[in-house]
Amino acid sequence: MLRLSLAILLGVAAMTAQAAGPTDADWTTPAEAAHFQTTPSYADTLAYLRRLQHAAPGMIHLETFGTTPQGRPMMVVIASSDGTFDPAGARKAAKPVVLVQAGIHPGEIEGKDAGLMLLRDIAITGKYPHLLDHVVLVYIPVFSVDGHENSSPYHRINQNGPASMGFRGQSQYLNLNRDYIKADAPEMRAWLKLWQRWLPDFLIDVHTTDGADYQYDLTWYTEDPHKLDPAVSAWQHDAIVNHAMPAYERRGHLASIYLEFKDGRDPRKGIENFGSGPRFSTGYAALQNRPALLIETHMLKTYENRVRATYDLVELMLEQVDRHPAALLAATARADADTLARARDTSASVPLTFKADPEAAPYELKGYVFTVSHSDISNSNWIHYDPSQRKNYTIDNWNGLLPDVSITPPAAYVVPAQWTAIIDKLDAHGIQYRRIDHPLTLRAEGYQLDDPKWAGKPFEGHLMLRDFTLREVPSEVTLPAGSVIVPMDQRAANVAIQLLEPQAPDSLLHWGYLNAVFEAKEYGEPRVVEKLARDMLAKDPALKAEFGRRLHDDPAFAASTGARLQFFFEHSPWYAAQHVGAYPVLRLDTAQLQHLEPNRSASDGRVTPPDL
Repeated sequence: MLRLSLAILLGVAAMTAQAAGPTDADWTTPAEAAHFQTTPSYADTLAYLRRLQHAAPGMIHLETFGTTPQGRPMMVVIASSDGTFDPAGARKAAKPVVLVQAGIHPGEIEGKDAGLMLLRDIAITGKYPHLLDHVVLVYIPVFSVDGHENSSPYHRINQNGPASMGFRGQSQYLNLNRDYIKADAPEMRAWLKLWQRWLPDFLIDVHTTDGADYQYDLTWYTEDPHKLDPAVSAWQHDAIVNHAMPAYERRGHLASIYLEFKDGRDPRKGIENFGSGPRFSTGYAALQNRPALLIETHMLKTYENRVRATYDLVELMLEQVDRHPAALLAATARADADTLARARDTSASVPLTFKADPEAAPYELKGYVFTVSHSDISNSNWIHYDPSQRKNYTIDNWNGLLPDVSITPPAAYVVPAQWTAIIDKLDAHGIQYRRIDHPLTLRAEGYQLDDPKWAGKPFEGHLMLRDFTLREVPSEVTLPAGSVIVPMDQRAANVAIQLLEPQAPDSLLHWGYLNAVFEAKEYGEPRVVEKLARDMLAKDPALKAEFGRRLHDDPAFAASTGARLQFFFEHSPWYAAQHVGAYPVLRLDTAQLQHLEPNRSASDGRVTPPDL
């Protein structure tokens, strides 16, 4: 009888323990359970998220938005207090969409573990029950999934935990945070489709920094105002600088603007802008008329410190948007409207490159005492920080940028049908265009590119074109059927400009997609060019004088038989007929576009195709 009673009691206890066990009641995240010594695998991360979805189906929804090169699902979490889980619902309810992404560099994974904690505290514990009343959160826990699963203790030499970390590149060894504009990686192409579907109003991208040692547990970056629509720039400054950051520091954190030191061995020389651009997350968001916040936790702080720092800042940004949703929606709508209106302004100027503002501002760096000593190993200076001694330094802040090279946008670009690599990129970015259905001869503005110079080694899988000379030339071409007309009275016009203008630093030309235009396919035999040269010298005194100057001024040219003969071949009609260096993308002005598309409405950008 005693044994039976004991068995019954043990059974009841077991059932009670099961009822209150991890499956139903314990919402400790894997990182918390490990005291932030480790971060969970992708499978364990998804298992936790599925538990959240099961427990709060009216607030948490999971979707697959792509597949990695190694066949793993790319998951996104949609979170909303009232079950608004689709873009149309968000727009109908006038709810801003905030995209938070983690693990684009999966060794820098605080955003994943902070996100699990925050979703739990929104949907389960009730700590922030109203945080998503007026906003829809689109959350990518791990962007580079293959890189996340390629984990090792030896991937981040500069970083203090967790015990094992993901790899910076995805499985094809591409760095996704250099891939936004060129969109080589399958993961990025999936992300672009997600972006186009949701068209977020605000992007938060979570990273861990490398670099110097200092007191801050987090630094942050936003694009320079000159890269943003004024409405977006104003919202960004108010929401982040005036509201979120002061509230963040009231929670006991210490934050700084992003710290890119001019000389990593001497922080006293000041900080500068790291450059950003459309290959990066915040630079791409700027082209899309959207504000973006780059979070960089400090690599030498503990992993727990970094996760909690991320948690607090993301929560405060969501809180700011949730309190004032109309302000963000108004800013992004204004920016989109400004882009459309610019297409009607023939004097508009769009900067392609930027230079440092020559005026520096003082900045108080909350750092540590450091010493610099000579190293016999590197034969250079070696900086040593002493984190036990805090010290503030007044340094120069050279972060400000000014426009440098600018262009007046055309009314439209024209891409001949054979340049499928260009058209594929337009498709990847959701850029609108119209195909012509039969051959068409037109006059337009083109570019002639000469004196190309390439990088000495590959970068992100490309041999980049570093430099060239450019001149505008009128062009008359016959376009084959299937060629595309890309009008600039569309919301994504800035993306098209950065892809198609040769001088844009992340243009398809600079990335090496069009290197073939610099290759002559026909050549002259030396014995033939010898005769050609004599005929040309006899008929053209100016050419003879130019040849003489080259012989006198350029010893390498004078010593090269091939270069001397090539000089004459390149000045001949046989070379000119190959159109070497002719940039294939053409520009149409308003009159030319109106001639091609007479039924285009200048007010709304809609086109009724004419009979071309």
